Amino acid sequence: MITEEIKEKIERIVNVFETGATEGKYGALVKLKDYNDPETKTRIVQITFGRSQTTEFGNLKALIGKYIAAGGAHAATLSPYANRIGKKPSLSTDKLFCDTLQLAGRTDPVMRKCQDDFFDSFYYLPAIGWFKQMGFTLPLSLLVIYDSHIHSGSILGFLRERFAESPPVKGGDEKTWIAQYVRARHHWLETHSNQILRNTVYRTQCFKDQIKANNWDLEQPVKAHGVTVA
Repeated sequence: MITEEIKEKIERIVNVFETGATEGKYGALVKLKDYNDPETKTRIVQITFGRSQTTEFGNLKALIGKYIAAGGAHAATLSPYANRIGKKPSLSTDKLFCDTLQLAGRTDPVMRKCQDDFFDSFYYLPAIGWFKQMGFTLPLSLLVIYDSHIHSGSILGFLRERFAESPPVKGGDEKTWIAQYVRARHHWLETHSNQILRNTVYRTQCFKDQIKANNWDLEQPVKAHGVTVA
């Protein structure tokens, strides 16, 4: 049973992974060389922003569109950028854009509300939809699935091909599937050619620790990247 309390705990854990704080840092803006440009076949710098860090070449445009439509305090400043987000060149070098995003995230309740709604609709709802569709029921399973949606956009198909267990809807064992997915994702992150991704292996290590502790209901405190989430 996924209660509202469990949902909030899962979100707090993932917020720690993304920004180091359980409530998330709504004004957090990071510039990382982690976008694989399909044209040049190279990695280029992009902005990641917000409570759970959406990306410039991913869904940042949708978030800022929501904020502008909601009439946020800094909507007028951000409006001219609306059609430039997600296009090259990156806006990571545009000081006005970056400073305004950070200011809106830190000070404007409208931005906080937009982010809460945005991360629910773009990440949590698809994650719990897949969780239910595949026959999963346990809170730790949802944490693993939601984190994969936040970090990688989905449950990664190529990782599913690296282990044998079927999901519960196809007669597989839930705990075995989650453990095998976590193991495959951990190995992928740990051995990735991109140092930025290798540095995120703490996420899957946290899940491995929870599996070892048999914390499938998430009733025990979870130590996420050095922060204890009760």
